[in-house]
Amino acid sequence: MKALVVSALSPDLSGTALAEVPAPVPREGQVLIRVSAAALNYPDLLMTRGDYQLKPSLPFVPGMEVAGDVVSGDGFVPGEAVVAGTRLGGFAELVAVDASAVRRKPVRLSFAQAASVGTAYLTAYVTLVRLGRIQPSEWVLVHGASGGVGWATVDLARALGARVIATGRDQAKLDLIARALPIEATVTVPGFRERVKEITGGGADVIVDPVGGDVFDESVRCIAFGGRLLVVGFTSGRIADVSTNMPLIKGFSVIGVRAGEYGRRFPDKGRENVDAVWRLAEEGRLNPHVDREIPLERWRDAFEAMRDSRLVGKLVLMP
Repeated sequence: MKALVVSALSPDLSGTALAEVPAPVPREGQVLIRVSAAALNYPDLLMTRGDYQLKPSLPFVPGMEVAGDVVSGDGFVPGEAVVAGTRLGGFAELVAVDASAVRRKPVRLSFAQAASVGTAYLTAYVTLVRLGRIQPSEWVLVHGASGGVGWATVDLARALGARVIATGRDQAKLDLIARALPIEATVTVPGFRERVKEITGGGADVIVDPVGGDVFDESVRCIAFGGRLLVVGFTSGRIADVSTNMPLIKGFSVIGVRAGEYGRRFPDKGRENVDAVWRLAEEGRLNPHVDREIPLERWRDAFEAMRDSRLVGKLVLMP
């Protein structure tokens, strides 16, 4: 079968290539899936460099979430449309996945949309619900809103009844979000803090920050008393500091988010999180956005677009 294989770690994708490899042989308790769509996530890019916390042995096939048809596996009918999460192996024509990580695809979602739900919306759910304790009508400020997790966070916050402000550097991307999702406002960064305070009447109750650096610094200045500032990542490249007098004076919390680790440490809650996300998807309350569907042969175009932030929502590879 065709698969995208990382045979050497490199900063420029030179150690990654499309190759013919043996098809996986599913173990007992696994489901063999013919992949129709595999969503690209930022950790996939990081793993090609060796910069992610998961460091698989070489060679390996990246790809964390897929949608496709069942080939074989207990509990599923061959040909049944499913979605699945897998830490590795998704960027291939076939993948073997533990049955516990496979569920039937919501009918209303395309294969590409379904492949885009799991990782991004699970991160958003843990961020907003489990750790952010979001309440209806609260003001939620989402940085990096045009990325996969950013879009999911905006969408989920809206679905849960919050009032949402989306930020980013590209106004055209923010305009696309505003046209697609009924949110209250968009604001470009940097220089957003006074505008956020004006819109909210004092500050945002929940701030979701995957950017760090200067964006974090400004967020501290426009968070409401008792607010929750959730650290999801550091795409700016700078890990910010905060003087502890600021959380003391403004009574806010700084909370780190690791959605996958949350599920591993609290497996019962982890299963509840996954079920909640897919229930919302099945009810039609989520609107995953696929920027582009790209053939697996053009995988480099997808990885480079993600590296350069040339997307809104998710990029999906089609084997």
